[in-house]
Amino acid sequence: VLVLSLWGVAVSDQNITARIGKPLVLNCKGAPKKPPQQLEWKLNTGRTEAWKVLTPQGGPWDSVARVLPNGSLLLPAVGIQDEGTFRCRATSRNGKETKSNYRVQVYQIPGKPDIVDPASELMAGVPNKVGTCVSEGGYPAGTLSWHLDGKTLIPDGKGVSVKEETRRHPETGLFTLHSELMVTPARGGAPQPTFSCSFSPSFPRRRALHTAPIRPSVWEPVPLEEVQLVVEPAGGAVPPGGTVTLTCETSVQPPPQIHWTKDGTPLPLSPSPVLLLPEVGPEDQGTYSCVATHPSHGPQKSRAISISIIETGEEGPAAGSVEGPGLGTLALALGILGGLGTAALLVGVIMWHRRQRRGQERKAPENQEEDEEERAELNQPEDPEAAESSAGAP
Repeated sequence: VLVLSLWGVAVSDQNITARIGKPLVLNCKGAPKKPPQQLEWKLNTGRTEAWKVLTPQGGPWDSVARVLPNGSLLLPAVGIQDEGTFRCRATSRNGKETKSNYRVQVYQIPGKPDIVDPASELMAGVPNKVGTCVSEGGYPAGTLSWHLDGKTLIPDGKGVSVKEETRRHPETGLFTLHSELMVTPARGGAPQPTFSCSFSPSFPRRRALHTAPIRPSVWEPVPLEEVQLVVEPAGGAVPPGGTVTLTCETSVQPPPQIHWTKDGTPLPLSPSPVLLLPEVGPEDQGTYSCVATHPSHGPQKSRAISISIIETGEEGPAAGSVEGPGLGTLALALGILGGLGTAALLVGVIMWHRRQRRGQERKAPENQEEDEEERAELNQPEDPEAAESSAGAP
């Protein structure tokens, strides 16, 4: 309470908090104890557009606020619209004037908050929803806070995050608060932490209201062993119309759900550890893999295996091979090298024949000259018939 004296006028200022729905009495300082009183009340609240004047004579505002015989102002049931400023000016019998100022705020304490959808288990190392704290019917709105093992949790956007929502009732004007808590338990931490939530009113100063605690268990995920994909026949190459069996193997218990993909696209099949491809045709060729999904481990994909069709009489890829195009590439390379070798051999043979022919042409003239020299020495004609004719001539 603050009392001031300005130019002989006593002024009293006071902040008042009133509970919604309860009666409120404001005293008019300096009012005469007995009527007739020289006083008036002025109020400026959510119910008025400007200052409203009330006198002891009463009026249509009696159901909301009325002046009592002793000069006090009575509000039978305070509401949110009654928040504002109230002033009284009273003049005593000896002419002394007194003014009283009140600033009124109203409040409503909500019921005890509660945690809805509480988690029973949390997984270490990943974000988990702990629950949603709900507080209904408060005014002003107030705040909700989360606690871990008795200590206030401060959202940091990493291991702790809170999503809040505030709603106001369109008729009563009271507030409902929602606060959703997400946490990422550390590996190796407490196996069963204790979480709770509390509501703190904006005013008046009151003790916070706490929810009942919840104690979810925290478990450590076990690393998932490698998923093995086995194909029969080995290598995944079959003749047209053959059968291929793909089996996804994992030792995790309970067994995870197995889904299948082809060329990276999920197949619209029911979960099964075995995929049977009967009467394989061109549309069945491609790369297959399986995906094992377990609630405590998440999805894990196997290696990829290629399924292909071979012509009758051809040998398929080597057993256990994952990709088939390698052998085709090798055969193509060998074919190219063989062709180059054959071409080189033909070129060599042609060159050898040419050299042989040139050698024979060179030797022919030399032999002819030697024969002519021998015939000259013997002085014999080249043709015997020519010699006889020459001998018989006259």
